[in-house]
Amino acid sequence: MARLLVLGNKRYSSWSLRGFLALKFAGVEFEEQVVPLFETQTHATIQALAPGAPPKVPVLVEDGHSIWDSLSIMEFAAENSLRGPLWPTDPHARARARSMVAEMHGGFIALREHVPMNLSKCEAYQPLPENVEQDVQRILSIWEACRQTYSAEGPYLFGALSLADAAFAPVVARLKSRSVPVSDVCRRYCDAVWQLPAFEEWRAAAEKEVWVIDQ
Repeated sequence: MARLLVLGNKRYSSWSLRGFLALKFAGVEFEEQVVPLFETQTHATIQALAPGAPPKVPVLVEDGHSIWDSLSIMEFAAENSLRGPLWPTDPHARARARSMVAEMHGGFIALREHVPMNLSKCEAYQPLPENVEQDVQRILSIWEACRQTYSAEGPYLFGALSLADAAFAPVVARLKSRSVPVSDVCRRYCDAVWQLPAFEEWRAAAEKEVWVIDQ
């Protein structure tokens, strides 16, 4: 079964990273095509690769059928996982994980706008605007609460690796790029995500990219 994951620049595209990690967590085989963002032919190229999808990334194309939006790709990964459940098995934990992913998917606009993902950036910490700091503190409080509850079950948000970790992985990159101070609990979580083989694979590919987006 032919699967193609259409991605944006790996250095910058946080949504693409989420889709990529979800499929890697699932053990689902796929080929990938990186489409440079914000270029003249970007939209046309995406639409040519992914019929019927909007000109955005990521898009997963399976046998000519397009699945767009990272959240849909994550659910596809969960439904087709070859490596066990990608949502927590406990129903309350699973509902909590889905709530967190939905909040990440639709919220934290100030953080997205002020601290875009850039895997080549590593700056000394400078205080963030108040609305950005509020987003950061909300995210850190989510992480703290999960780790306090599920730390005995493993190093990730719900102990075992889940789609919640795929959803928040780009935030780990954003915080690292600005050297944002976090608690020891959150630092250990960030380190666990940063060291995921799939994330290491992504960053290695990002380092080889020649495209630069002026942010």
